Amino acid sequence: MNPLECHTFISINEDSRGAMYWPLGAPKAYSLSKHATAPATTLYSDGGVATPGATAVTTRSGLGGAADEETGTLKESTQRNGTSTNGGDLPNGSSNEFLSAKLARSGDIFATITRSTLTVWQAKPTVALAAVVRSAQSMKAYGANCALLVQPAALVIVVQTVLGYLITYSLVTDPQALVYRLQLPESHGNGGGNGTYRRASSASLADVGTGESEGIREVTLRFRMVIRIDAGISTAIALDDELVVATRKPAALQRIRWVAEEGTPQTSTELVSSMPWYSSADAIVEMVHDRPMNLTCWISGDGKAYVVQRRSRVSSGSNSKDVFRGFCFRQPERASDAAVKVAINARFSLIAVGCADGRVDVYTVKDYSGNVPFSHKHQAQATLASTGRLTHLDYSPDGYCLFVGYERGWSMLSVYGKALSSSFIADRSLSVAKDERWLHGGVREAFWLGGGCELAILPQHDDRVWILEVLRSAATGCLAASENLTRGLLQGSTTVSYYIGHQTPDVTSLPSDVSLWQTIQLPPVYLSTQWPIKSAVISPESKYIAIAGRRGLAHYSIASNRWKTFADDPAAEQAFAVRGGMCWYLHYLIAAIETENSTGPGGKKFSVRVYSREKALQHRSAVWEEAVDAPVILLTMSRGSGGDSLLVYTYDNVLLHYIVAPSTSNNNPVKLVQVGQIGFHGIIRAPPRVRALSWILPDQQVESGDPARDVATATVVFLVDGKLVLLQPGTNEEGDLKYDMRVVAQGVEYYLLLRDQPEERGPNVTGEKNNTDDSPPLNGATSDHSLRDSLWYFDGDSYNIWPDLQDVLASAPSELGRELSPPVRIPLDFYPLSPSPTTGLAHGLDTELTQRRDFPLAFYRPPQTRTQLFLAPLLRHYLDSYNSPAAQHLAASYTQLPYFAHALEVLLHDVLDAEVDRPPSGTETALLPTVVSFLSSFPAYLDIIVNCTRKTELRSWKTLFACLPPVQELFEESLGEGKLKTAAGYLLVLHAMVVEEEEEEEGFRIRDFGRLLGLAVAEGDWELCGELARFLVGVDGGGGTLRKVLAEAGFGDDDGRAGVADEVNGAALFDRSGMQPPTGSPAQRTGRKPEQTASEHTTDYFSRGSDG
Repeated sequence: MNPLECHTFISINEDSRGAMYWPLGAPKAYSLSKHATAPATTLYSDGGVATPGATAVTTRSGLGGAADEETGTLKESTQRNGTSTNGGDLPNGSSNEFLSAKLARSGDIFATITRSTLTVWQAKPTVALAAVVRSAQSMKAYGANCALLVQPAALVIVVQTVLGYLITYSLVTDPQALVYRLQLPESHGNGGGNGTYRRASSASLADVGTGESEGIREVTLRFRMVIRIDAGISTAIALDDELVVATRKPAALQRIRWVAEEGTPQTSTELVSSMPWYSSADAIVEMVHDRPMNLTCWISGDGKAYVVQRRSRVSSGSNSKDVFRGFCFRQPERASDAAVKVAINARFSLIAVGCADGRVDVYTVKDYSGNVPFSHKHQAQATLASTGRLTHLDYSPDGYCLFVGYERGWSMLSVYGKALSSSFIADRSLSVAKDERWLHGGVREAFWLGGGCELAILPQHDDRVWILEVLRSAATGCLAASENLTRGLLQGSTTVSYYIGHQTPDVTSLPSDVSLWQTIQLPPVYLSTQWPIKSAVISPESKYIAIAGRRGLAHYSIASNRWKTFADDPAAEQAFAVRGGMCWYLHYLIAAIETENSTGPGGKKFSVRVYSREKALQHRSAVWEEAVDAPVILLTMSRGSGGDSLLVYTYDNVLLHYIVAPSTSNNNPVKLVQVGQIGFHGIIRAPPRVRALSWILPDQQVESGDPARDVATATVVFLVDGKLVLLQPGTNEEGDLKYDMRVVAQGVEYYLLLRDQPEERGPNVTGEKNNTDDSPPLNGATSDHSLRDSLWYFDGDSYNIWPDLQDVLASAPSELGRELSPPVRIPLDFYPLSPSPTTGLAHGLDTELTQRRDFPLAFYRPPQTRTQLFLAPLLRHYLDSYNSPAAQHLAASYTQLPYFAHALEVLLHDVLDAEVDRPPSGTETALLPTVVSFLSSFPAYLDIIVNCTRKTELRSWKTLFACLPPVQELFEESLGEGKLKTAAGYLLVLHAMVVEEEEEEEGFRIRDFGRLLGLAVAEGDWELCGELARFLVGVDGGGGTLRKVLAEAGFGDDDGRAGVADEVNGAALFDRSGMQPPTGSPAQRTGRKPEQTASEHTTDYFSRGSDG
């Protein structure tokens, strides 16, 4: 049949917080249209009603009908009818409305249904391949479509009807038959005009889009059979081998095998009442299966949630209780706690349960024997009245993002709690007026495409599938390469971006509209054949980038702006796939490779290859290949262990240690030399769940030890199932190597060992062949800063830091019985990508949804950079621990930062607020005096005090100045040091304190104002003079106080200079804009001009009156 024509509605200010996932741009909307370019060939299926003996009828994609096909035209218009005036809503029950969508496991085909039509789509290019339209006779006999099931391998599609029937179809794909035909417009001048088609050449990829090299497939839908479920269908799930149907009356499970096996029945039934562990009287209403975990979750009608496993082989005479085994891990205490939806995250061993009140409770699967404790919860980002009931839950393929659909919108959540994008921040009236139902129309279903780089949303009461591009951190696909975090590599569907702020001496001094991200277009030739990109890595020096898709790889030089691909040898590209990640060593790319091999285990061969950036990519272009016995899970360079140690962790639970060594061969400049290995049998239960790995060597071993002894001295750090685990070496009674394991943190999304990160350098970029970088360090912390040996992790809400890793290692052995010191917590209102130890900033991103009344489309702007100082919490930690020398040492590393004084001001402000709100029990427990004493050792001490004072309420001043000398002394000290503007601040404090105490001491105030004004005139600081004059006029509108001050300063009427106040009254505020990092939300910053940003940091002590 003719491929149904697809119309793309490129639908293109609110702020939303980002995570490792950031929506980008405007979504594309795909809808079926009745305006076909050629007569359509569409099957009208009676579903076997008219011909009970019929077993196979066919519909195909393609132009022109085959002899055995039924021909005709679309009876019902599938174009958006537009008859509704409610924001473009389709009438309830409209034949055009999409009711369900399901994606095949391969990710390249998905299916949708309306009340009467089943449509099969191709993901790239996104087109409808084939459709079955049910006849009126079939609709009357079986009822309208209401649910859709797709076998994971996409060999069978099942349509459930409202009258309790299951209509099954076979989907057959011919990989050799393509229907990729370009319709050439008349302007091409080929003589064909409209209606002329040609088949695209497979050799030319110039006009082929992302992932479209294979063209449009030809598929065949064949009717198989109709299954009647007399007991009523509650829910159903399609598995690899069978269809599982939960019935209502009686509450039971019917299992229907796709293919009958000899000697066993094709169907079987198990009553849930015969399962002793199933404690609900109601039927099962929701079932979700996860293949990697071999786990199924059930939800019963009374809101209970169960974890279930099925025995792989059960004899025909076994009882029902032997077929399924499970347990209830959640029982609602009230109606709002009832479970309504469930999703399984195999990457982090989590189960998310959507509740009736809209929140999501998350549980950790520790084992299969009933140990599923509560982990954390995600609160709904709006009230239940605003969101409606929860309708959909789905984790991204890498497990880092949870998509939650509601009746009136959707939210995206980080795996451990950070709120991400949400449609509830949008202006609903605008989205309704512009018919952007992806924002306001709620979610019926959703699924991820391209491994997570695109999100398909099926709104309520809509005939469009909206596909939104998603930008994500490259660490989600290759977390073991920590450079993806520290260098900020972002991966989109067709682009990669990396952070260039590390090459900027002071990012806080840049205008808010300056982008700190460099975007690189991925090579179209590679994208056309190997999309989606599964992993990407950047080199530690930000010189090279590598990507790997379905097969092969490609790499890029930032200096030359050139990609290298297997374009000249596509067979070599197709011969291998990257499985287990990649990393860079100098200009060498190291990749874990999987190739086909009939003699290997599972028909595969596994190895680690080394490619040189200087050599072309072609057959046998690898400079070294090292075979391994099992598939690689991850590999990483341990740069804190001398810089040449390669760690390879495999599926057989073995960690291999290689040294990247120079080679004497002319063809192979480097080689991999294995120097040790560690087996973690009995320690790590499930190797595939390990997300990242590092090891820590003693300093003496790094400097002078034998690399062969590294495995016996290294402390191994694992991130597995969201737990940060330390494995410390030791010896048992027999003298054999053993490991002591300790979980130091839970709920960890990622971690960083700063000792493994390269030193941040200046902006110089060298050529490809120059592998050294002599550029000076950034204008920030010195290279020997005390954070070089720190351990950081992000828990979904805050950065948690152990400043000295040695303290953690000393406390980790369980036999010592020492409590692990709590980490320093740094709350963040954005998702951090990495800390920058040289600048004292945590870098992250925010995304922003833009809606305008004069623009027809809403869209997500490219993510904006966010920064936050982390010095204040660390200094406070040291001071609170009575470790002032450590605080002084840390502060000394950052004194050259232009915003260092602001960091100290934040420290003072935080401690002051804490002690005002919660006064200490005694002076010995008060932290404020210690902080003030610490600040007094810095030259900016007086400025820090006065800046903090003017930003706090008057009620806090008494607490602050109880730890300080009298304000008059601070004023005199400021004058003595020539800090006139600082002295002006203390003068304002004096005035405010006198006003508050209702004292009249005009004498000293006039004298001090006069002294300050005289010094300001002598220094030529007319801005300060103008501010003083305006303030005094504000205090005394009659001008008497101003005249007294002028007389005190020696500018009386008799000397002819009394007009000085009028001359300077309009002076601008003096500028200190370079002293603080940018403040405010991204939405506020991006909407301001540079001069507005500068004025925000201007110190204006007098325009605020006496309220501080």
